Amino acid sequence: MTDQIPAEYALVLAAILFALGLAGVLVRRNILFILISLEIMLNAAGLALIAAGARWGEPDGQIMFLLVLATAGAEVSVGLALVLQLYKQFRTLDIDAASRMKG
Repeated sequence: MTDQIPAEYALVLAAILFALGLAGVLVRRNILFILISLEIMLNAAGLALIAAGARWGEPDGQIMFLLVLATAGAEVSVGLALVLQLYKQFRTLDIDAASRMKG
């Protein structure tokens, strides 16, 4: 006998995680915390995709989650490069310092 978690619970959890990540992006000034909040938002979207796919009995949600994971990997690599460049030039991780960067 296998008991499954209802899809509504997973979607509510995904919505809560997404809201927490969005609040972190809007409130924080440190670029590391902003990147972590973006990762939380991507994971919430992935959880929603998997829950929807499980609800309909299709593997499409898991396939789309692989796309979310690839996007998260690209975001981490670009974000880390930006963090290192920001710290190298300004010796701070405050996001307001990024507005002074000239390319």
